[in-house]
Amino acid sequence: MALQIQAAQLRTQVARVLAAAGSSTAEAEQVAANLVLANLSGHDSHGVGMVPRYVDAVAEGGLRPNTGVKVQVDIGTLLSLDGQGGYGQIVGVEAMEMGIARAKQHGCCIFTLAHAHHLGRIGHFAEMATAQGLVAMHFVNVLSRPVVAPWGGGDGRFGTNPCCIGVPLAGAAPFVLDFATSRVAQGKMRVAHNKGERVPPGYLIDEAGRPTDDPGVVVVPQPNGLFGALMTFGEHKGYGMAVACELLGGALTGGGTWHRPADTARSVFNGMLTVLIDPARLGTQASFDAEANAFVDWLRQSPPGAGFDAVQIAGEPERRARAARERDGIQIDDATWAEIVQAGQKVGVTVS
Repeated sequence: MALQIQAAQLRTQVARVLAAAGSSTAEAEQVAANLVLANLSGHDSHGVGMVPRYVDAVAEGGLRPNTGVKVQVDIGTLLSLDGQGGYGQIVGVEAMEMGIARAKQHGCCIFTLAHAHHLGRIGHFAEMATAQGLVAMHFVNVLSRPVVAPWGGGDGRFGTNPCCIGVPLAGAAPFVLDFATSRVAQGKMRVAHNKGERVPPGYLIDEAGRPTDDPGVVVVPQPNGLFGALMTFGEHKGYGMAVACELLGGALTGGGTWHRPADTARSVFNGMLTVLIDPARLGTQASFDAEANAFVDWLRQSPPGAGFDAVQIAGEPERRARAARERDGIQIDDATWAEIVQAGQKVGVTVS
């Protein structure tokens, strides 16, 4: 079973819960809008299903409402920023706004963001940059219970460590490549578990390191108290990218890497290295626009392969999902909705 709810109503309900958990009205509305946008985009793993965890993280003290970015180093084209445990949807946007302004001024900006609470869908930040005509690259690590196994390993040693690249396309919607380095996002396993679904082979190993199709092995403790783990995409290639994201998003930013036994903390911390480039200031704007569009057009001329309607580029599935879900509403499975209702009860809010 599932609930079908319109985006505006969902934003209002989520904002009420977040405000009761300690956020200002403006912050609660911004975080709620970001979460609902993830649902609209088809990324339910990064949507309103995170609210129960956020409420718990605030109660623990790891997530700090109404907290902004602290500037550690500023040399114009290079910024070192600290999220200070604030909502990632807040401090991530603050960091991007600073970085975009610098890239517009200088032609480029590299910034690090450490100690941000869960940043959510990284594609949102790439969309902010491409809307301003900038190229964006993001490398992110995850400090939480390690849920992804290294290639050749039998248990979780790091997080889903996403990578994202955004490229503006003249006269067209941007290319936005946003992917977890695990075969699938951890949040998608939570959604699948709540729906009672199984997953395809090659996604998971159980707590003994054996292949399994049960998403519950990475969502709830198994009878021995241990968890299973997600696999990286592309075998050793995805594993290598995950390590790069840990080193760049974690070690380089100052936010730290994961190298300790797992705990039960509900807080999720991200570090992010971002590179922003302005093609106009680089002097290649005209050729960039022409060549990028020519290549995308060339891709689209490929005849559809078996089982496909047409060639797509990254970002198109999300934009189609937004149009459909804005029209038809967002589907929330009963288990996830029950968790949101319970989160509201914890802070004295009735969600209906």
